[in-house]
Amino acid sequence: MNKKEKAILAAKTKVLKALAHPARLWMVEQLAVGERCVCELVDGLGLDFSTVSKHLLVLKNAGVVTDDKRGKQVFYSLKVPCVLNFMHCVEAVIKGEG
Repeated sequence: MNKKEKAILAAKTKVLKALAHPARLWMVEQLAVGERCVCELVDGLGLDFSTVSKHLLVLKNAGVVTDDKRGKQVFYSLKVPCVLNFMHCVEAVIKGEG
């Protein structure tokens, strides 16, 4: 494996690790419907604001979500909606389809 291949695999791993948490995965699924403010995600998860913000930062650093600051509120949306295509594949594995 050369350096370029290693870098690509490391980047893929970063995205998969970002998605590999129940709260973050839930947020991605919510963002598939449309953008959400942090307050909506806090309410939906029942977690405190700082915890949700940390999860969103992980997703943002992995390139999964993007943010838009509007006054005091921050709205998040999926940067690359096709990430959910992978989730359909995961669901098929769970169901034993293939």
